[in-house]
Amino acid sequence: MTFVQLIECRTSRLDEMNRLMDDWVTQTRGRRTATHALVGRDRSDASHIVEVVEFPSYAEAMRNSKLPETGQIFQEMVALCDETPTFMDLDVVRDERLSEDTVRRFYGALATAGELPPLNDLLDEDVHSHDPVNPQDTIGLDNARAEYRMWRAAFDFTFTVEDVLAQGDRACARWTWNATHKGDFLGIAATGRNVTMTGMTLFRFTDHGKIAETWWQHDQLGLMQQLGALDELEQ
Repeated sequence: MTFVQLIECRTSRLDEMNRLMDDWVTQTRGRRTATHALVGRDRSDASHIVEVVEFPSYAEAMRNSKLPETGQIFQEMVALCDETPTFMDLDVVRDERLSEDTVRRFYGALATAGELPPLNDLLDEDVHSHDPVNPQDTIGLDNARAEYRMWRAAFDFTFTVEDVLAQGDRACARWTWNATHKGDFLGIAATGRNVTMTGMTLFRFTDHGKIAETWWQHDQLGLMQQLGALDELEQ
């Protein structure tokens, strides 16, 4: 179970504390077990500092606290505080990664049976799509829907989302696309062939959590080869 330690303190020497934490990161590189650390300053009280540190488990947090550098840094941190820091140990009982959920819902919507969903709950009206296969970017929700309909008219397909990594207003997904060629695609008549394509997509989100921009990378050369479009060139 993921474990989080919440540390509260008061200090007017935040810059020095940040340098201290940078030193700790350098000294414990390769041995520390924390996976994520976030420091916040109270907008209504600039001396009130809150740090949230995430660990894979309570056991890993305890292993981290036993590093000799951790004890030394703690003593130096206390010296920078106006009062003794307080600690709260938390077992994470709910962890919603909202951007990851949006990415997975997006791929599910693209592959849904029947009519293409409106997608306005997932995509911003001014969404920008970058694809090296297209000579120009696709801009706007209506144009993005038109491009998705083109793919859906040519293939029955599903996405398998292998990995999603999210940070800040960005997320990156690695996926596998399995499809049956049922209609015209770039001048190639339906072949009925089962084809596979792998790729990655980088997403940027708006402040409201909708997808504002996408960058696609996929093996379209491999797809064309599977469709037989390169047969004459290979002879």
